Amino acid sequence: MPRPLGDLEDAVMTRVWQWNRPVTVREVLEDLQQERSIAYTTVMTVMDNLHQKGWVRREVDGRAYRYTAVSTRAAYSAALMNEAWSRSDNPAAALVAFFGMMSAEQREALQDAMRIVLPDLSGATGPTPGEPAGAATGEPADGPAGEAAGEAAGDPADGAGPGAGR
Repeated sequence: MPRPLGDLEDAVMTRVWQWNRPVTVREVLEDLQQERSIAYTTVMTVMDNLHQKGWVRREVDGRAYRYTAVSTRAAYSAALMNEAWSRSDNPAAALVAFFGMMSAEQREALQDAMRIVLPDLSGATGPTPGEPAGAATGEPADGPAGEAAGEAAGDPADGAGPGAGR
């Protein structure tokens, strides 16, 4: 079960992901020191913690370790989104609320991703004239997706709108 990385963990993992090669504590330390004052032992502890949590693997190189990311930043982000979504008692409403929070650029990225994952949908159209909504998918017109959209677009006091849970 993924959990969000802390600020320092994220700063360390950002370097490991960006460099995309085995890195030492010293390399990460020197890069981090360009932004903040930080001790070698602090970076070493964070990298060891990331190893214990399974985010990086390490190999001995002389008297030091070289650390490599176990997965990509994209996979990490996807795991966090999936975890949050799967905990919802109404996943469709959570998605509708999430989509409502997206910027235009994020919505465009989502559309691009959907074209990659589901290329057969790029030519899909809605129901044919006279066909009830949802008939093309086998979903009733007032099925779960319709209910979710109604709930998410409803009164902000219901906790489904932007800023819910803050």
